[in-house]
Amino acid sequence: MAKAERALASAQLLLNSGDVDGACNRAYYAMFDAARAALLTVQAPVPSEVSRTHSGLISAFSLHLVKPGLVAVEHGRSLNKVEDLRLIADYRGDPVTLDNAAWALKQAHYFLQAVQALQNHD
Repeated sequence: MAKAERALASAQLLLNSGDVDGACNRAYYAMFDAARAALLTVQAPVPSEVSRTHSGLISAFSLHLVKPGLVAVEHGRSLNKVEDLRLIADYRGDPVTLDNAAWALKQAHYFLQAVQALQNHD
C-alpha cells in the first residue's frame, strides 16, 4: 500500500502542476498497486504472473473482491475506467481533460480508502 499511496500523492502533484497525462498515469498505478495489496490481504489464489499484468490483476480483483462483495462494484468499474484514461494519456495521444484527470484522482483516492478499510477489517 505504501507504493499506492506514493503514486496517489504523485498524481496530486502532477494534477496541481497541470500535467493531466501524468496525473492519470499515477492515479491508475495507485489503484493498480492498491488492487494488488487487496488481493494479498484476502489471500486470493492468484498466480504471481497473473497479478503482474494489467488485465490479469483487474480480472482477479473483480473475481476475488468485487463479486464476493468485499469491495463495492463502483470500485471495480472505476479501476477499469481509470485504466482506460491511462491508456489514452500514455499511448493514444488523444487529449485528456483536466476534469477527467481530476475525476481519476478522486476515484483513486476512494479506491485506496476502500482497500485500506478492507485491510483494517481483517
